[in-house]
Amino acid sequence: MMAGQLLASRYELGDRLGVGGMSTVQLAFDRRLERHVAVKLLAEHLAEDQLFVSRFRREALAAARLVHPNIVQVFDFGLDEGTGRHYIVMEYIRGQSGAEILRERGRLPVDEALEIVTQSCRGLDYAHRNGVVHRDVKPGNLLRSDDDVVKLADFGIAKAVSDESSITQIGSVLGTASYLAPEQARGEEAGPQADLYALGVVTYQLLSGRLPYEAASLTELALKQQREAPAWLHELDPAIPEPLAVAIDRALALDPAERPSTAEEFRIALEEGARGIGVDATSATRVVPGDPADTAATRVAAVPAPAPVTRPEVAPRVPRQPRGPRTGAQAPVPAGRRTPPPAGRPKRRKGGIRRFFTLLLVALLLAAGALIAVVATSANQKSVQLRKVTGDQVQTIVQQVKDLVDANTQ
Repeated sequence: MMAGQLLASRYELGDRLGVGGMSTVQLAFDRRLERHVAVKLLAEHLAEDQLFVSRFRREALAAARLVHPNIVQVFDFGLDEGTGRHYIVMEYIRGQSGAEILRERGRLPVDEALEIVTQSCRGLDYAHRNGVVHRDVKPGNLLRSDDDVVKLADFGIAKAVSDESSITQIGSVLGTASYLAPEQARGEEAGPQADLYALGVVTYQLLSGRLPYEAASLTELALKQQREAPAWLHELDPAIPEPLAVAIDRALALDPAERPSTAEEFRIALEEGARGIGVDATSATRVVPGDPADTAATRVAAVPAPAPVTRPEVAPRVPRQPRGPRTGAQAPVPAGRRTPPPAGRPKRRKGGIRRFFTLLLVALLLAAGALIAVVATSANQKSVQLRKVTGDQVQTIVQQVKDLVDANTQ
């Protein structure tokens, strides 16, 4: 819609503030309440798509009930009858988005980056406690006002956790690819831990000026998430405390269960990490009784910080290799191929074995013949005669057999 055009007989449109895939945001002046607001208009080519219209209205319903200092307030929504455009009227923030800050400065010092992220944690924690998941946390949706208040914007693809219906079709993925949690990249349902992963990516980018994973497509991103671990922030910049790098590493865990359980827990881990306290360490402060004259009746006493925390061992994220033969099992021998004999054992010759048994049989026959010799009768004799063999002859025959066996069985 053109600047100067009146929307819903109330909002006078002004300059364009931004353009997204499904909507355009324009500055507007609310004539009724006499204040500037931001108006989000659903793209014209999507106005007839009931799925996108439903998603657009869901944004208004989900965000309108979130009233928090770190969340952009929604004032109004509806359909302009004259133009057929669906719109949402939101709080106008004078300042810069995280994306504009990164383009202008590249990266931020630790204190400034954490100020943006910790305020965002407070807004996310409130939204999650009210059953709303943002699902599109990125630098462009973190708005820092001129008075340094950070607000989460654009719950355009937010989903009420308590709502059993889902407008996300099977196989479709919502959100900006670089900030998608692994479960989102796989097309699974996104929960609060997906928002914490995305905010971990934003924190990583604000501190280092780069993304944990550089990918040209959703498929490439999913593969890198499974195969690689992000570069260690403390190695990229030694000025980033190691405990802080550990806290951010934890938010980027592949398994949602290994990430912080809440946005508030992530905020505390970041603040303690910046002070050199490990993720699993106790708090650096404790509340102790104070002077009765004090208004709060308490004072905060410092507790010595534990030793710096180093990065936990990260197992290489590599695809599993095909499983080989079990240990101790012998690989199958191809057909027609003989199995070689074990090392260290002499090979047996089949010819020598045969000769051994042949000689043994001969020895037995000779031993039997040593006792009795059968003498064939001559042609003119009609009876068989037996002849006794002497002991000396038997010993000679046995010795010859032994020598023959020894010579052929070595």
